[in-house]
Amino acid sequence: MLFLMNDTVLRLDGVAMDARLAGQRMLRLEFPAILRLGQEMFAREPLLQKTSPERARRLGALITAKAPMVNAALFVAPSAGCAPGEVTVRFVAAQFEVMAELHNLQQAGALDAVSADRKIWRRLAA
Repeated sequence: MLFLMNDTVLRLDGVAMDARLAGQRMLRLEFPAILRLGQEMFAREPLLQKTSPERARRLGALITAKAPMVNAALFVAPSAGCAPGEVTVRFVAAQFEVMAELHNLQQAGALDAVSADRKIWRRLAA
């Protein structure tokens, strides 16, 4: 499964989840807790998807476990070390074809923040 984290397409196939999240604990984990975890991670490391792709993959896997239709997440921190509440978050259910196109762009070395924004986030549209 492909998952867009900000401007990076991650493959979630075979993501190793922490054993502590297995079974009943995973069932009890609520989506707001996952959202808060993502905010905390990006507050500490605003480019998490680039600097710690494995951690970003696990976050993406948690998001899709609780919201299966979501395949893209945008976490924007105003600065490194900001308060987690300052990290803004958006989720999108993008079409498979768009995700495949983004993945192909990434494989070719042509995926950047502007390309991802134009296809998914549309923050720069005026």
